[in-house]
Amino acid sequence: MKSLKALQHALADAGHQLDVLEHDKKLPLFTDRMQQAGLFPLLPVQPEIFQVNVGKMCNQVCKHCHVDAGPDRKEIMTRETMLLCLEVLEKNTSFTTVDLTGGAPEMNPDFRWFVTAIKKLNRHIIVRCNLTIILANKKYHDLPQFFKDHEIEVVSSLPFYTQDRTDRQRGNGVFEDSIKALQMLNTVGYGTANSGLLLNLVYNPAGAFLPPAQAALEKEYKEALLQQYNIQFNNLYVITNMPISRYLDYLLVSGNYESYMDKLVQAFNPAAAANVMCRNTISVGWDGYLYDCDFNQMLDLKVACKESDHLSVYSADLINKRSIILNQHCYGCTAGSGSSCGGSVT
Repeated sequence: MKSLKALQHALADAGHQLDVLEHDKKLPLFTDRMQQAGLFPLLPVQPEIFQVNVGKMCNQVCKHCHVDAGPDRKEIMTRETMLLCLEVLEKNTSFTTVDLTGGAPEMNPDFRWFVTAIKKLNRHIIVRCNLTIILANKKYHDLPQFFKDHEIEVVSSLPFYTQDRTDRQRGNGVFEDSIKALQMLNTVGYGTANSGLLLNLVYNPAGAFLPPAQAALEKEYKEALLQQYNIQFNNLYVITNMPISRYLDYLLVSGNYESYMDKLVQAFNPAAAANVMCRNTISVGWDGYLYDCDFNQMLDLKVACKESDHLSVYSADLINKRSIILNQHCYGCTAGSGSSCGGSVT
């Protein structure tokens, strides 16, 4: 049975959808734009990325969070569901990468067990670490060494290389803790030359605008962080904020929703649309249900394959023949240079 807090979240989401539907009546349908580009229906390619949300619990409450994660969220993946993940991975070797997300994935009590089990299957592992979790409690202080021991690729949000802009988006004190955590990761070799330990940062715009060019901003980040804090990292990923969840709250309350959606629509790029991440990714919810992407997961848009929409009934044949579910929020992934969990796509 759903908790009161979960029901409150569901009611809030339903209210947002009504507001969004009213605004979206003026916008061209995303499916029409895809059809004009010769990309409808959008079909998957060989699946490579198995993205798993292990729970919505987080030690932070970021303004741009599309998961609506926070300390009050109780949705958490059980070991039983993790075992189903491992079974699917064992049977489907095309999944070469397992991308662990949250919330703060490290807060799942079975996180380390899960990572160790995935590593035994010889998969590359990405952990979406918010950095501050490393300093949140003594039991997390050894995470940099744990990540290194398991050759995990660490991907972390750092909204900007200055304190004011980062703290405005992610909370007071977040920038200082993030810098300390990045230095701890550097100490064990992450982001440094020839270490083989990947440390990638993520930039999300702080307002109702599209991200700048990825390469130019990465250069700025690298120069500023090295000069001011002696921090090194490998890549910067710029990600467009999706008009869902908390960011949707911001857009509606600030009166920016229509203008932001207009920007996304006007910036639609067929080349980006052809390379969206949902084509080679399967997104797994904390309860084992399957989605085309992490964003569809937050909107409860399960894969268009009822016979195989849960790990317990996973069928590669059915999943690989499905059509990907599209909606208006998909404009976010196809605007400008495109956006994915790995940054720009063109």
